[in-house]
Formats: sequence, structure tokens, C-alpha cells
Amino acid sequence: MAKRCEICGKGPVVGRNVSHAHNVTSRRFEPNLQRVRAVVNGGVKRLRVCTRCLRSNKVVKAA
Repeated sequence: MAKRCEICGKGPVVGRNVSHAHNVTSRRFEPNLQRVRAVVNGGVKRLRVCTRCLRSNKVVKAA
């Protein structure tokens, strides 16, 4: 399953680990995705949503 927010489309980005000895290796920064029950078009649906969308009320959680 893709690690992508279904609301804003945020996905993994690549970067680098840099050690104290300046050894450089590549890494991935993963978005903080949560599976939530949300109200979509009047019905309840399970979505994978990043925490930024949850915090900014772009998603209405189902009770």
C-alpha cells in the first residue's frame, strides 16, 4: 500500500543520514499516516490521512 495521504497527497521524501564522522547514507522520511474513519460525502469511509490534515480539520472524523 502506498504511503501517501489521501487528502493532501503527502508522501515519502528522500534525504541523507550524516554521521558524526560525516559518513553519508540515503534514507526516507515517511509521513505520519493514521487510518481513520472519516465522513466522506455523507457516508463513513476508512482513509489513510497524515496528522497535519487531522490537526488542521481537513478531515471530519466519524463518531
